[in-house]
Amino acid sequence: MKPGAASEARATFRPDGSVEHTPAVELGRDKPLRLASGATLGPFTVAYQTYGTLNEARSNAILLCHALTGDQYAAGIHPVTGRPGWWDEIIGPGRPFDTDRYFILCTNVLGGCMGTTGPADNSPATGKPYDMSFPLITIGDMVEAQARLLDHLGIDQLLAVVGGSMGAMQALEWAHRFPERVFASVPIAGAARHTAQNIAFHEVGRQAIMSDPNWHAGNYRVHDTKPSQGLAVARMAAHITYLSDEALHRKFGRGLQDREIPTYGFEADFQVESYLRHQGRSFVERFDANSYLYITRAMDYFDIAAEHDGQLAAAFVDTPVRFCIVSFTSDWLFPTAESRAIVHALNANAANVSFVEIDTDKGHDSFLLDVPEFHAILSSFLNSAAEQHGLDGP
Repeated sequence: MKPGAASEARATFRPDGSVEHTPAVELGRDKPLRLASGATLGPFTVAYQTYGTLNEARSNAILLCHALTGDQYAAGIHPVTGRPGWWDEIIGPGRPFDTDRYFILCTNVLGGCMGTTGPADNSPATGKPYDMSFPLITIGDMVEAQARLLDHLGIDQLLAVVGGSMGAMQALEWAHRFPERVFASVPIAGAARHTAQNIAFHEVGRQAIMSDPNWHAGNYRVHDTKPSQGLAVARMAAHITYLSDEALHRKFGRGLQDREIPTYGFEADFQVESYLRHQGRSFVERFDANSYLYITRAMDYFDIAAEHDGQLAAAFVDTPVRFCIVSFTSDWLFPTAESRAIVHALNANAANVSFVEIDTDKGHDSFLLDVPEFHAILSSFLNSAAEQHGLDGP
């Protein structure tokens, strides 16, 4: 086991190779994490879940990276919502993330609100919640924290890192920052940088939160309030971008909600209005408003080419990583053109890259929904990567 983690929080490996661990591990006490902003963070906590068994060689680990509003509970029943995890249908024996073959690891990102250190946690310096004194973080900082966890677990190289949306950003950043530690990378419905349009969408959500009188400049815990209305509106606006016009029309059309004629008022006359209000209310129950601010900002700052004079290809020179880039035809938030730009940059380096654009009308959230072609492609690529990496068959 490599150094760097607090001894009282170390994972214990059972004789069969599986891991007994606490839900969250303290890291960075002896070596604080230096962030892109220049600030340092330490000690900090990373919360994670695992599925399957780590083999003796510790060579079958796959890191799953969650999207903006996700967390480490990728499979099983979520302890807060009581609903199945976001990739529950494809994690398990015989599924694309085959737990008979792979050791699946998923962390809550830095800045999150499900156990990993974020603005809601107490600062070691004050003993009080960080709130808006929490340092700004980047996707790179999230990946650095995940790398510290891998050091703690004694995993030198990942078989694969896989993620959609913000998770795709992490998958790309892993391949860029730690190419020797990633055998394969699967960025899904993502991009190499956040566009002006996407930054604009995020700013609308942040302003909704910060304009809520219960936000109190981010110190709402001191005032025993919660900017629920602002956070709900932020979620509603964002959720629209995750769907396609076709999907919304198919699901709701212009159907009225529990009535036969309009009220000629501002209640939720239409089914789609009721749906969005429900999405907003349920989101407030499981997510922290300040975390939403910090994580959306981290996505805004993401631009792999920025430190290479704007040349994306320069970020992947001589990369040994195998890539599978996936996009969806109806995704207008992270359109296929963004994925193609990554593919072109990798092709310029003669990298090992596969690309597929999947035809579906389900929008950006297709990677979280029942899209059999996507599941088949994911399974095939992981099986191929496992064979090339020398893992035994399922």
